[in-house]
Amino acid sequence: MHCPFCGHQETQVKDSRSTEDGAAIRRRRVCCACAQRFTTIERVQLRELTVIKADGRRIPFDRDKLARSIRIALRKRPVDDVQQEHLLNKLVRQLEASGEQDIPSRRIGELAMEALRSLDGVAYVRFASVYKDFREIEAFSKILTDMNMPSNPSQETS
Repeated sequence: MHCPFCGHQETQVKDSRSTEDGAAIRRRRVCCACAQRFTTIERVQLRELTVIKADGRRIPFDRDKLARSIRIALRKRPVDDVQQEHLLNKLVRQLEASGEQDIPSRRIGELAMEALRSLDGVAYVRFASVYKDFREIEAFSKILTDMNMPSNPSQETS
């Protein structure tokens, strides 16, 4: 493992711990040259996944990109980091276990929306609004109706 600070090739593992859901190992490392400390995370990767974009481009699956999208949707929601990581691990396992190496981006978005829908309705609507590229208020109204939520605050009853 190369040191991210000085690039030296030798580092030592000082501490290893399993994550809460057991899906990864967190390692605390120290560089033998500059003595800087840093953390690495190891995860099991069942297969290399390729994402097929809507325009036909093929790019490597990026777990961090999916994680950022989910974190943005869940920002300021009552969902802690452990729940977010569990959701992300579940999504990645679903993709890897599908048996497919080439995954359409549409499928990844649908899986993420479904997972967010069951976790937090607001996060689901946020994610869906970006994923489905809503341009009209009617699109928001439809998604809220599909969730059995009033789309107009004046329709709420006490």
